[in-house]
This record gives sequence, C-alpha cells and structure tokens, in this order.
Amino acid sequence: MINLRGFMILVAVSIAIMFSACNSEDEVAGEIDDAIAIDEQEQIDKSFEQAKEVFYSLPSPIETAMLMKRAGAKYNEEFLNPVSNLSKYSTTKSMALNLGIYSADLSFASMFDQSQASINYLTATKKLAENIGILNAVENSTIKRMEGNINNRDSLMEIISETLMNSNSFLKENDRAEVAALILTGSWVEGLYIAVKIAETTDSNDELIKRIIDQRLSLKTLSQLLDSYKDNNDVSTVIADLEEITLLFEKVEVASSKTEAVKGEDGKTILKSSTTATLAPDEFVKLAGVVTELRNKITNN
Repeated sequence: MINLRGFMILVAVSIAIMFSACNSEDEVAGEIDDAIAIDEQEQIDKSFEQAKEVFYSLPSPIETAMLMKRAGAKYNEEFLNPVSNLSKYSTTKSMALNLGIYSADLSFASMFDQSQASINYLTATKKLAENIGILNAVENSTIKRMEGNINNRDSLMEIISETLMNSNSFLKENDRAEVAALILTGSWVEGLYIAVKIAETTDSNDELIKRIIDQRLSLKTLSQLLDSYKDNNDVSTVIADLEEITLLFEKVEVASSKTEAVKGEDGKTILKSSTTATLAPDEFVKLAGVVTELRNKITNN
C-alpha cells in the first residue's frame, strides 16, 4: 500500500504528467517516426517546464499544513471535508476538485498526527485518483525513488521529468491538463479555507492572517494556469468562482519600508527594505465568507 508521503508525491507527479497529456497527436500526424519523436520530446520538455513552474510556485498541501501548524494552528476535524461525501462526486470536475480538497485534508490530518483520519483521507483520495485514472501512471519503483528524495526538490523534479518521458501511453490521453488544473485548484481552495476557519476561531491569529494574505500571490499563479484552459467549460466555471476572491485580495494594502544601506558579511554594502501587506478587518470577514461559500459549493456538488 502506498504510504502517505509516497501518495502525496504521486499526486504531485500525476499532476505534472497531466500537463503533458494533451499534446502532439494531431500536430505530428503524417510525419516520419524520428520527427514525431523529436516533436513529442519538445512538447514534453515545454510541458515539464510549465508543470515545474506551477509545482514550485504553488504551495503543496503538505507545505500549507506545515505553515499553518508553525503559525499556531490547532487540529479541528470539523474544518475538513467528511469522507462520507465521497459518494457525491461522480463528474470529472467534482472528482478532480475534491481530490485536491481531500489531498489537503490528508496533509492537515497527517501533520497533526491524526492516524485514523489520515487513513480515512488516504483511502478517499486514492479512490478519487483511481476514478480519474492517474494512479496507474507511475510505477512503484518510481514512487520509492521519490520518497528517497522527498527533501530534495531538484532531484524530485528530475524524477518527475523522467517519469514524463517514460509515460508514453499516458501522455496520449486527452484532456488531462485541465483535470490537473482542477486538482490544484481544489487543494489551494481547501488550504485557504482551513486557514480562514482557524483564523476565525483563534485569538492570536496575526501570523495566520499574514499567511492567508500571502496566498494572493499563489492565486495569481493559479489563475494564469487556469486561464490556459479557459475554453474548457469546467475550468471556465472555476475561473468565475475564483474571481470574487481575486477582487477581495486586491484590497490588500502593501507598504514598503525605507531603503537602508547595510554592510553584508563580505563587507559589501547592500540596499535592504521590507514590505508589509495588510487587509482591513471588515475585508477579511468578506474574504472568509467568500472562501467558505466557494469551498462548500465544491464539496457539496
């Protein structure tokens, strides 16, 4: 059985693979075999770079859970999407979004050493991954290599790259990139939702609110990714759903401190300044409401 860390890496790898999946068959029709191979390799390289950018820019479910724990978050199972909702998800859109949500819930439960909850969410996440068709894309030996490099992102990305190149049959499936974008969206929404709920129920929540405000940056990356597939009806509806969150994040006020000249360890003078981002309390309340509404819309459909 795939363990927790291996499965979470597998989801990330499968997402990366799916970014390559809607390339090349029509484009290389009629070309000689060598030309096809070259074209497919170029498409894989391009798609891998796109996946790599997203992989580095967006916080993973595990990273989000770690950030919240460091900020003083406490575990509350009521904030998670009950596994009993699993039977509700039958469309590609609902399965993909809630695979992302359950992945975030799995990370959150695991980060707080909730063994039974972790098992429950692992089972739910694996089921959705099977239904979508991404678990068979990666061999067990590859998963073990990824587990051995869990703390080395560069090595991990090289393994993902190799997996992309060797998964020829999987790369020829259609419409996988859109599914990957939806999985990432579900994970991002759930991470933000849990953070908001914890901030609402915690007195000393300044650090958590700071983390929530920081998500405006990752939302830009996510929105750019989704915009690449806006012709897909499922993706276009998600873009519309995220618009109100985007507008509220635009209310964030960013202030920069005065630039100062500071001597570095090597004796050279460098210029340093800092920035602070704040959101008015009433705007945070609006943001929390919109995030909660969107998350519940996803989990109840």
